[in-house]
Amino acid sequence: MKVFINPGHDTTYDSGAVNPNSGLRECDVAAEVGALVVDYLEAAGCECQIMQSDNLAPTPAGRSSYDDRQGSTVTETANDWGADIFVSIHCNAANTEAQGTEVECYGSGAGEQLAQCIQSQIVDSLGTVDRGVKYMPQLLVLKYTDMPAVLVEMAFIDNDEDAELLASKADEFARAIARGVTDYEQTL
Repeated sequence: MKVFINPGHDTTYDSGAVNPNSGLRECDVAAEVGALVVDYLEAAGCECQIMQSDNLAPTPAGRSSYDDRQGSTVTETANDWGADIFVSIHCNAANTEAQGTEVECYGSGAGEQLAQCIQSQIVDSLGTVDRGVKYMPQLLVLKYTDMPAVLVEMAFIDNDEDAELLASKADEFARAIARGVTDYEQTL
């Protein structure tokens, strides 16, 4: 199985959410977890490609990647590579009180099944609040991928309890995401 891993955000254009107390940045957590997911999936026999992207970076034509399908390097790369699934890795943020894990997908079907496999593994392994699988068809990385795609919101980086998990349990998050992918593969 060919798995495309997309750690969300980057250090150049948009680091993503930041914990107001610790300074923990979403782009750093996503990059660490994403690299570990690749290691675990490759050890399980998957072929992986990884590309960190904030999905807002200007394209060579000067457009935002939200403008149209041609503007999204990350989805174009995944599609051109012929990925079987696409996993974008993020940290959520809201109001410092919200906690938990949710996995977003385009709609019902294979993407929802992949989302549920990953959601279950993270919640069961790390004991995070189960915020469920959410349909988010407007998200570019879900809308413009040609394969089942999910966006994993591991935990709330602006909540100090969740941020502690994100800072200290990157390996556990990565293992859970990788197990979710291999669980999904077993359903095919």
